[in-house]
Amino acid sequence: MTQQTSSSEVLPPVADSSRKTSFRILGAISVSHMLNDMTQSLIVAIYPMLQGEFSLSFGQIGLITLTYQLTASLLQPLIGLYTDKHPKPFSLPVGMTFTLVGLMLLAYASSFPMVLIAAALVGTGSSVFHPESSRVARMASGGKHGMAQSVFQVGGNFGSSLGPLMAAIFIAPYGKGALTWFALAPLLAIVVLLQIGRWYQAQQRSNGGKAFKPSGAQRLPNKTIAFSLFILLTLIFSKYFYLASISSYYTFYLMHKFGVTLQNAQVHLFVFLFAVAAGTIIGGPVGDRIGRKYVIWASILGAAPFTLLLPYASLFWTGILTVIIGLIMASAFSAILVYAQEMIPGKIGMVSGLFFGLSFGMGGLGAAALGYVADHTSIEMVYHICAFLPLLGILTALLPNIENKE
Repeated sequence: MTQQTSSSEVLPPVADSSRKTSFRILGAISVSHMLNDMTQSLIVAIYPMLQGEFSLSFGQIGLITLTYQLTASLLQPLIGLYTDKHPKPFSLPVGMTFTLVGLMLLAYASSFPMVLIAAALVGTGSSVFHPESSRVARMASGGKHGMAQSVFQVGGNFGSSLGPLMAAIFIAPYGKGALTWFALAPLLAIVVLLQIGRWYQAQQRSNGGKAFKPSGAQRLPNKTIAFSLFILLTLIFSKYFYLASISSYYTFYLMHKFGVTLQNAQVHLFVFLFAVAAGTIIGGPVGDRIGRKYVIWASILGAAPFTLLLPYASLFWTGILTVIIGLIMASAFSAILVYAQEMIPGKIGMVSGLFFGLSFGMGGLGAAALGYVADHTSIEMVYHICAFLPLLGILTALLPNIENKE
């Protein structure tokens, strides 16, 4: 059931439909997101190699993810808040440069501390990239905000899915040094982002050099906003804490429980992440049409039956269930992000940074905590515990209705 709200609580859509949708820019920013997240996902994809080279525990594996995710999360809201007031069109290629340096350092890392530094640099690049790139997607949306965020997000998720596949094909046979081949990805992204920066700068000049402000948006009461943010952040926690169990430990789980090879396990991880990428494109456009609250509800709580079954499944059904889980849960983020952006108009960068940052932070904390659990119990116990997280999706019922179509 959805809650009824008074007319004063209903927000008109924050529209910029006076500008046409720029699919060229949406495509370019999505490709850049793909290259960025593919580069970053290589870190997770080579965890088994790092574990063998540096004799790492699961706790240390989790610490790598925590280092990357914390640097990717803590800076994002601050950068977004700053760029809301002072737009920086060319901060995007600067962020990608951090990612490039981190990748090269990881390729030649000779100790665990160097691996952590490399992860921190890649995380810093992500914290610069995501708030402004999300703003670019909204600027280019022509009012189709959910669709634009899904197009932007699907690039990142598809890139994340490519990391394990690339690692299986090009890195596993040749060693960690083969990461240098992938320097071409952030270099290409830098070239694309320079072009996007010029477009962004032209849009800014057409607006008198000021940040774009939504027109006609009413503001909800502060208490309602704070409570709604708490609910949304709890949902982000449930989604990304669970996804951390797959992205960081799925290969170990398959190798330990079913005895598959590393390359076979990486292919399974690719299939899951590809399902996440495919599911991402659903949430935004469907939210534009029927209302984002329905999408949020279905994409979190709807995954629960399948996560509860996963720990008891055979190898075949494990592959099937993880694809279904990926498809369902992937549609949540675009709907949650646009819902929050419309709830707090005029703070696109801050909201984007907060939610992208929290998604990384929850993934990092989840990886560290679940690594501790795996070390002290078993890798299978991780999936028994995480199976209940999607049940938090029931909290969606407490969100206010901020769209006329809901």
